[in-house]
Amino acid sequence: MTAPADLLAQAQTLSPQLSAWRRDIHMHPELSFQEHRTANLVASELVAMGIETQTGVGKTGVVGYLGDAGPVVAIRADMDALPIDEENDVPYRSQTPGVMHACGHDAHTAILLGVARLLSAMPDRPAGQVRFLFQPSEEDADDENKSGATRMIEDKALEGVDAVIALHVASDLPSKQIAIVDGYASANEDSFEIWLRGTGGHGAFPHQTVDPTFILAQVLNAIHGIRARRVNPTKAAAVSIGMIQAGATTNVIPSQVYVAGTMRSFDDEVRQQLRDELARVLEISRVLGGDFELKLWPGYPSLYNDPDVARMIRVSTRDLMGAHALIDPEPIMGAEDFSYMTRKAPGAMFMLGAKMDNRDRPHHTPVFDIDESVMPYGAAVLADAACRLLRQKAR
Repeated sequence: MTAPADLLAQAQTLSPQLSAWRRDIHMHPELSFQEHRTANLVASELVAMGIETQTGVGKTGVVGYLGDAGPVVAIRADMDALPIDEENDVPYRSQTPGVMHACGHDAHTAILLGVARLLSAMPDRPAGQVRFLFQPSEEDADDENKSGATRMIEDKALEGVDAVIALHVASDLPSKQIAIVDGYASANEDSFEIWLRGTGGHGAFPHQTVDPTFILAQVLNAIHGIRARRVNPTKAAAVSIGMIQAGATTNVIPSQVYVAGTMRSFDDEVRQQLRDELARVLEISRVLGGDFELKLWPGYPSLYNDPDVARMIRVSTRDLMGAHALIDPEPIMGAEDFSYMTRKAPGAMFMLGAKMDNRDRPHHTPVFDIDESVMPYGAAVLADAACRLLRQKAR
């Protein structure tokens, strides 16, 4: 059995190649379900490693199959970029105007290629199959509101999988620290749009109107009361308003107000409660003589880290990097479509600290960037955890 220290040493020898892959992908970012160049790069590298490769999975995804009979462990990386203009002055700056890898998916793809390189060359790799899932469109959905994870599942990429793991680089966590949560790690996400309707009229004669801005004031209080007074205080939930639009001039009461926002939760019952309560509080508009229209846009489900899979990742981290590298974080209310995969098979995602310098470089901003030296550590942990899971599932 390859010792963890040897595996990490092998991963570190790949550091120049990992950076080269990451920078190539970073310079040529592609939006969701448009990852044709990235998919071609991935497929050609996998074929060169002697790994059976399938393209066009989930539209633009790639799947690599290493090994055969026995348990199946899948490892996922997302490939898509964001519609952001990069501001970093670096040699590998995006060459595509208005598109940028601002969430680390370029690093995820490079790291998973590194895992494939490590495992394909491992003489004592455990029996079973490692399945490499290079997923499109984590950041967005298609016209049927389906993201890349859902499309890959529909194309049977998770068929027969016994466990699935992934990582996400974190530009705000100290470099080479690994954070993993047992249980719920990220949230259910639903977006909503509301149209509050009245009759509008002259601002000098409000008594002759049904003023939707007055209705809005009552509705906003009620919406913010959902979390405070309707949801069990021991359950996590958030309801936030992100957009309000009304009127065009000072002396005209508008006939309509537009409101949009997001709802977050971990528990599926709380998710449904938030939906029901939102529809109920909007009835206030009818009591006040107006009306409403509500549209809900279901987003990703909450990500649940299987405690046993998460334990394997912790063990790999301790053996490879030392116990000091582990962080026990709190769950976050962000959303991640890897959650669809962990609902098909036991799985877990860990955060790989990749803070680059003393500057804040938040995800989804024009200045996002990472410390590339963390990538061999991510590759080694994923490879070691996959081997441990194969041995465990074979028992």
